[in-house]
Amino acid sequence: MLRITELKLPLDHPEAALRAEILRRLGIAGDELLGYTIFRRAHDARKRPLITFTYTLDVDVQDEEAVLRRLKNDRHVAPAPDTGYHFVAHASTSLTERPVVIGTGPCGMFAGLILAQMGFRPVILERGKAVRERTKDTWGLWRNGILNPESNVQFGEGGAGTFSDGKLYSQIKDPRHLGRKVIAEFIQAGAPPEIAFVSKPHIGTFRLVGMVEKIRATIESLGGEIRFQSRVDNLDIEDGQVRGVTLASGEHIVARHVVLAVGHSARDTFEMLYQRGVHLEAKPFSVGFRIEHPQSLIDHCRLGERAGHPELGAADYKLVHHAQNGRAVYSFCMCPGGTVVAAASEPGRVVTNGMSQYSRNERNANAGIVVGITPDDYPGHPLAGIAFQRHWEARAFELGGRDYRAPGQLVGDFIAGRASTGFSTVLPSYTPGVKLGALDSSLPDYVIAAMREALPAFDKQIRGFAMHDAVLTGVETRTSSPIRITRNAAYQSLNTRGLYPAGEGAGYAGGILSAAVDGIKVAEAVALALLHA
Repeated sequence: MLRITELKLPLDHPEAALRAEILRRLGIAGDELLGYTIFRRAHDARKRPLITFTYTLDVDVQDEEAVLRRLKNDRHVAPAPDTGYHFVAHASTSLTERPVVIGTGPCGMFAGLILAQMGFRPVILERGKAVRERTKDTWGLWRNGILNPESNVQFGEGGAGTFSDGKLYSQIKDPRHLGRKVIAEFIQAGAPPEIAFVSKPHIGTFRLVGMVEKIRATIESLGGEIRFQSRVDNLDIEDGQVRGVTLASGEHIVARHVVLAVGHSARDTFEMLYQRGVHLEAKPFSVGFRIEHPQSLIDHCRLGERAGHPELGAADYKLVHHAQNGRAVYSFCMCPGGTVVAAASEPGRVVTNGMSQYSRNERNANAGIVVGITPDDYPGHPLAGIAFQRHWEARAFELGGRDYRAPGQLVGDFIAGRASTGFSTVLPSYTPGVKLGALDSSLPDYVIAAMREALPAFDKQIRGFAMHDAVLTGVETRTSSPIRITRNAAYQSLNTRGLYPAGEGAGYAGGILSAAVDGIKVAEAVALALLHA
């Protein structure tokens, strides 16, 4: 196969034009082209209205060597890399030891899936409920203001990513193309086939629910075991080696290889690990608000007269501003045509996040506008970042009226430093509801100052971004884990053999795809360790 990169065609090109351009670029006749697949397709909207598609293609031709010789100076034509997944090990039939995976978010799910596909029959423990039961509990908070601390946006089958935009792209380095394995498994589980080639693939919550169930069924069919409502309350560690786990029920499970894929909100687990002496450290994260605009405004600013084109969908954005007080302010987890959702996992605290369905057809665009903070802002203890998050989440609960409504403010009023008293053209999507007022006391002063400076700066990039009627909803505190459970080159804890910290909660991923890829890497490390034990 040959790989062609940077092949450009107009937005509205006919399907035949792609084949014709391949023939032209390679200088071959039609009967010499045996087939092609689209590896990646992105659109370039920098020169509106001349928006173009840019393709990366894998092409099968009759005489590949002849084409490569003739085009040896063309840097956009080369042999296609091997992007298939190759298992690093297979369990022997005599192996009786079973690895344990804690958590069924993207990281734990893929760690369990890969271990099952290699024949290691993992035992997967999840503190929350199966995805459909969990969905009902999540709606209980959104519609009725009733929080289940063990089954919510953060805890349960599928992890926090289930109630998100379902983004499947990342900026991680992936020389082994493990992300392609993740995408292939998602398609096998029912995801739209186009996620294999669009530049910013996403799925959406409703589709993710069914896919999670199918992946679970695959794991179980391969000998894996998934146990819900099985919170791990303790690790059995002897002479620096994991020996097993103890559940909240009191049950003890013997295991010398434990994957810890608990997600960024498993605060009680982090506290248990600290008490057990597992090495962990504070790490940077970010805090801020959700901002909502009319999706039509973002579409017009980004796509011009091509806004609404069916091949382009709802437009997104990515913004960064470096404030005078030294803080970085940036957009986070932008959800085109989506909603702001309640993401609390502890009573008496308010947390926001963003979510979109696959259609992305809700009236508002939303994104986190967040400010970077470091352990210097919460010094003194590896778990101090958790205390920092809890403080501001409790403050948001108080400002929102103590009933899981969130505090909010219009952007114009926020910039001017006055309280908001009523909504205008932009209505917030957050449920259980938004209580308007002033957000000045909802986050540290340096965060508020940096955001007040950044919003007008963002308006220079997207005209209307600082419109008076846009709505800020607080607070967003779970951008990433506040700790890192440090590990060595073998993916094991620095001081606890057999413990494999993984994914977003351990500080090694940020989003569905990167967490799933990390789960694959850790599963491979576990498999090799089991075979050589």
